[in-house]
Amino acid sequence: MMPPATPLLLVAALAFVGVQAVAAEHARPKNVLLIVADDLNTMLGCYGDPLAKTPHLDRLAARGVRFDRAYCAFPLCGPSRNSFLTGLHPNATGILANAQVFRQTIPQHPSLPELFRRHSGTAIRVGKLYHYNVPASIGTAGHDDPASWEAAFNPAGVDHLEEEPHIFSLKPGQFGATLSWYASPRPDEEHTDGLVAARATRVLEESAADRSRPFFLAVGFYRPHTPYVAPQSPYFEMHPEAEMPVVAGVAEDRGDIPAAALQSGQKEQDAMSDDLRRQARQAYAASISFMDAQVGLVIAALDRLGLTDDTIVVFTSDHGYHMGEHGLWQKRSLFEESCRVPLLVVSPGSSKAGGVAAAPVSLVDLYPTIAAACGLAAPAGLPGQNLAPLLEDPQATGRNWAVTQVSRDAGRKAGRNEPDRKPFFGYSLRTSRWRYTEWDEGRQGRELYDHDADPRELMNLADDPAWADDVEALSTQLRTAVAGTFPASGSTPLLRPETWGPTLSVPGGGK
Repeated sequence: MMPPATPLLLVAALAFVGVQAVAAEHARPKNVLLIVADDLNTMLGCYGDPLAKTPHLDRLAARGVRFDRAYCAFPLCGPSRNSFLTGLHPNATGILANAQVFRQTIPQHPSLPELFRRHSGTAIRVGKLYHYNVPASIGTAGHDDPASWEAAFNPAGVDHLEEEPHIFSLKPGQFGATLSWYASPRPDEEHTDGLVAARATRVLEESAADRSRPFFLAVGFYRPHTPYVAPQSPYFEMHPEAEMPVVAGVAEDRGDIPAAALQSGQKEQDAMSDDLRRQARQAYAASISFMDAQVGLVIAALDRLGLTDDTIVVFTSDHGYHMGEHGLWQKRSLFEESCRVPLLVVSPGSSKAGGVAAAPVSLVDLYPTIAAACGLAAPAGLPGQNLAPLLEDPQATGRNWAVTQVSRDAGRKAGRNEPDRKPFFGYSLRTSRWRYTEWDEGRQGRELYDHDADPRELMNLADDPAWADDVEALSTQLRTAVAGTFPASGSTPLLRPETWGPTLSVPGGGK
């Protein structure tokens, strides 16, 4: 007969059980909630924008780490989204334009949500994750990758189904690649992004009811992509037109910028009046606040359902966006406004609440970071870094640089069709201090901006002899970084711009 347990033994036994419970808790696979906005620059309150009204994203930023210098791989929807969902640069995915998916070029490579599925998780998409023609593809699967998801939902709201005849556009009746906007009288829940938030909430409810498998829920909001459509009340009313700023000094600013750097806009935007510029900025800000409210609904559901402690939350956008800086609107430039994206990461138990990381990072870093946090073996040869050290200590530097590329179709310059003028790339390196850019390996211009003294990138120092040593060092660093964007086995003819065929031609305008 065993002697009765002493109090000390009972305490020890209970402590052992407690340790086992804690270990089991830490061993539980993490869920992932990936939220992606469309065409969003850092016009958010948590990034210090004085006009922004984004209370829900600001609160999310306070839970985890805000990356102040996060950059896309290519400032166009299709190439960027295929890039961060595969963890590869566009030179390795082969996706250099919008109407493509990576299965055409690297069919065996698993996307991040597919990797999750391969390890017994469930991956679900609501809204836009890969490229869609906006607004034409709303309600469809767009250029989706079916292998990435176990289930996918494509809501369509009044903004697409009913209100398009009322939308103002700089090119009447044309949306997506030109500026357009509308203050809608209809409520949040009738708009596409309202329906996306509602469907994402239902997916979370189903996931909370059955926790047998971890989930990867990707929520893709369409706003603030043009057409900038949001409910008049309260979102347009939150941003009075008269308070919207207009970028001044554009002509003087453009004097030292290479022509290739300014070829990203639509011509109709050049003739906008200041009134139209204020209206466009108001509508863009209203669309951001509307999207922010929908993010708030999804995060509130995560909290209400008790999923917060087991779920990694990531919020970002596919690329940045111009609001008149350097005379440009929209994207496809290699300036800060187009390359930089918001990036918020909340990793329970692994990220510092309210942390701010200043070191430059890339969206290609998301794949290895999320895979490692979930205990998944990522494919070999990914170029990105695991951001875990920066989540734990936002003062860490990590790699401390990011590279962004964009394409230029020289034959379309000034509206000409000159097939003998071959397309070329621009590549831009962002370090803690510098942005250094080369167009066509420098043949079509270079740019150097000192962000310590010139955060708006108004003074190009590339041709100033005083900075020649910095240009030489940064050029070497850029070329080394660019070499790392190609597959480990080396570049392929498919990916060289001079060999682009019809399926890889550079689009005239991004959507």
